[in-house]
Amino acid sequence: MLEHDVLIIGGGLAGCRAALEIVRTDARLDVAVVAKTHPIRSHSVAAQGGMAASLKNVDSTDSWEAHAFDTVKGSDYLADQDAVEILTREAPDVVIDLEHMGVLFSRLTDGRIAQRAFGGHSHHRTCYAADKTGHAILHELVNNLRRYGVDLYQEWYVMRLILEEGQAKGVVMYNILDGQIEVVRAKAVMFATGGYGRVYNTTSNDYASTGDGLAMTALAGLPLEDMEFVQFHPTGLYPAGVLISEAVRGEGAYLINSEGERFMARYAPSRMELAPRDITSRAIAYEIRAGRGIHPDGSAGGLVVFLDLRHMGKEKIMSRVPFCWEEAHRLVSIDAVTEPIPVRPTIHYCMGGIPVNTNGQVRSSGDTLIDGFFAAGETACVSVHGANRLGSNSLLECVVYGRRTGAAIAQFVQNRKLPIVDEQHYIRVAQQQIQGLLEQNGQYRVNQVRQAFQDCMTEYCGVFRTEELMQEGWQKLEELQKQYSQVYLDDKGNCWNTEIVEALELQSLIVVGRLILASAMNRQESRGAHFREDYPQRDDANFLKHTMAYYSPAGIDIQYARVTMTMFEPQERKY
Repeated sequence: MLEHDVLIIGGGLAGCRAALEIVRTDARLDVAVVAKTHPIRSHSVAAQGGMAASLKNVDSTDSWEAHAFDTVKGSDYLADQDAVEILTREAPDVVIDLEHMGVLFSRLTDGRIAQRAFGGHSHHRTCYAADKTGHAILHELVNNLRRYGVDLYQEWYVMRLILEEGQAKGVVMYNILDGQIEVVRAKAVMFATGGYGRVYNTTSNDYASTGDGLAMTALAGLPLEDMEFVQFHPTGLYPAGVLISEAVRGEGAYLINSEGERFMARYAPSRMELAPRDITSRAIAYEIRAGRGIHPDGSAGGLVVFLDLRHMGKEKIMSRVPFCWEEAHRLVSIDAVTEPIPVRPTIHYCMGGIPVNTNGQVRSSGDTLIDGFFAAGETACVSVHGANRLGSNSLLECVVYGRRTGAAIAQFVQNRKLPIVDEQHYIRVAQQQIQGLLEQNGQYRVNQVRQAFQDCMTEYCGVFRTEELMQEGWQKLEELQKQYSQVYLDDKGNCWNTEIVEALELQSLIVVGRLILASAMNRQESRGAHFREDYPQRDDANFLKHTMAYYSPAGIDIQYARVTMTMFEPQERKY
């Protein structure tokens, strides 16, 4: 049996920052990071636009309090304000810390870190590295982990969290290369497994974003928080679905409809293209519904709108947002210097996740904690984003709460013994699961069921939701869950068998999708990214509370937990 003092699942920004903080705090600790891709292929590298911090390099009137208010307002008042205060107070310090590690932020002419405008923020406070910010940060973190001797298990798929008697004891993991199964025990386990964009059929997320950590947590009997709040990014490149960063609008790009009109004046006149993402995504969807969408050839009545950079000029485009130009040119053969880019909303981010306190400790309810289990980043819900995340707050959350959770873990494991784990039992169960998939004589390919499932979630739990629509979706999901037991694999080998991984991921997607839909049906109001056409108003009297959804094959139990409010009282959300 493998063993480490600390085991971190996920090689992205939150996991790597936590690992670094642990070894910085106590270099004697044995820390391991497990990732199903190579760490620098984690989805964090796709984060383009930047990370928010009130450095005041561009706007001297900015403050952490203003950043906190923007974040809480952006969350439609569902964020926990104690967590938001920590996020925004610590933001400047973590940016400077990253700079000292070697992160190459873009600069002002006087050499200070540059800051740009971003949606929902009242000041120019987003620090960036051109439009490749996540890439720049993650590379430096991984380099630092190597310098400190942190163990990296790359291309291992974690199948199960070992949770016994209210204590996290380790994980069961599968080596994608050769099919080897290992049990790893640890004094503390941290999940930093990212989001679940692949629950839907069009997403900016990579193929690895299948919600595995969320599903493992739910299958262990723990709740997931606020899963109904799914963020649609307004500007997904059509038809690829990949992201055209909000940084492009921060640098001055326009959204235009088939009539050549900057239509955001109708929906958020004070912020225009830099309104929060939920408002901008709905605005695009309304324009398309109203027949003012555009066909990619420029004719009216299509399924996209245009993102127009032409007025920005070639020099600015190539210096400030070069990756945007490159993506549009490579994927849809458009030169953004001379042509507008076709975009429409794409699934981007999960505001909900594994419920944690401000030290990253996982909750088993609103008040109780799981011993030795931690989480941070997109897979966690601390909750700094509430019902809607502001752009450039996600990288910030990963770094602030990755660092904070790492510090808490470093203290937690002091003088603790390794837990007792029945290694052979867990290996036997995992082998039976794998063998069952290999021997299953079903009638469906994994891809068939996955595609039908993703299409179902997109159709029945998308930008606009109603009770009738979601109930129909629920029935279809139950049918698809039955089909999962009828999938078959063509590849029966143990060498790089990606079909096994895809079958395991499909189980994660189904668990997460059911929790999203059940949580959405129970929230009979519109708040942030959750928009109910049958309940179009926010209802603070009945729903100013966090959803806590517990999964079981028999059904999903929905409970609620209070929202922490320390600074700002809820008010009408206008931009």
